[in-house]
Amino acid sequence: MAARFALVMLATMAMVYAAQAGDPELTTDFFVPMGTNKADLNGDYFTSMVFRGEPAVPEGAKIGVKRITSDSFPVLTGLGVSSAQIKYLPGGINPPHTHPRGTELLIVQKGILTVGLVDTTNKFYTKELQAGDVFVFPRGLVHYQINLSHKPVIAYVGFSSSNPGTVSLPATLFGSGIPDNVHMAAFRVNQHVVEKLQAPFKM
Repeated sequence: MAARFALVMLATMAMVYAAQAGDPELTTDFFVPMGTNKADLNGDYFTSMVFRGEPAVPEGAKIGVKRITSDSFPVLTGLGVSSAQIKYLPGGINPPHTHPRGTELLIVQKGILTVGLVDTTNKFYTKELQAGDVFVFPRGLVHYQINLSHKPVIAYVGFSSSNPGTVSLPATLFGSGIPDNVHMAAFRVNQHVVEKLQAPFKM
């Protein structure tokens, strides 16, 4: 009986850990891509030069992003970390979104950036950050950043996952094909309002 209880407890703990984990556990020092001879690796494998220079801001946009994740930098696989560099022009916004697999730590390098966060009790938190300030967005919570100043802002972010994922609320809600009647019922608006909200996300 005791042995069965112990097995049940171990299985439960394993499931909880699996549900909380954002990255697979490594059984080696670091990830080596299939077909690669570890003996042939050198310091280049552990180096990314993506953050040399500021992010380019696409024409018509007000925000530019450079990302370093396991997709582009394989050595991060299983290490539970990734990063990004973001440039916000005046009025630039990183709209409300979540990261389902990682907590985000944001550091402002230059300028003044306003951030917002909403927890699971629907409490709203906001802060105006200056160069050198750090703000944390816990995993899975809705948050945003916006440049309300008249000068560009540069910020760096670190994630507690090698591939944290991003769910942008505006694009997900109004650009994914959710039926109009669902939006009308959920937001208590008419068809015209739904169509206006969908318009920016239609190809």
